Amino acid sequence: MLSAVASRLRRGAPRGPPAAPRQRSALRPWGLPRGSSGGPAGGSEPPGRVRGIPGQHRPSQLDKKILLWTGRFQREEEIPPRVPPEMIDAARNKARVKACYIMIGLTIVACFAVIASAKRAAERHESLTSWNLAKKAKWREEAALAAQAKTK
Repeated sequence: MLSAVASRLRRGAPRGPPAAPRQRSALRPWGLPRGSSGGPAGGSEPPGRVRGIPGQHRPSQLDKKILLWTGRFQREEEIPPRVPPEMIDAARNKARVKACYIMIGLTIVACFAVIASAKRAAERHESLTSWNLAKKAKWREEAALAAQAKTK
């Protein structure tokens, strides 16, 4: 009997009763997020009404500063109340690249500062090893004083 079951499994025979075919109407439409039913969003509005201007975005204060910093506009007064989202995305990408270049430059400057500091410390014959030895000697001395104070 065991050999019959093993041969069925090897052949790929189904184990249980045949599954019922799935109905396509019960599934959610393709391309919609999991929580979406496919119906209109925000059911309180009439279906013909459009909220705001389609394809336009009201820039926040940070968006305005990014638009100015990236050179899209010269003054804050020039920024219109609504701008296309593509313009804001392009400005954010440009600002992101500028910020990366600034961080790269600061990292290089910090590397040179550490190198200069290490050279000065080497001239004074200072090293991490000497600092650690001095610190541990100080701790031993404090521990010895604490032990003497306890014995008195």
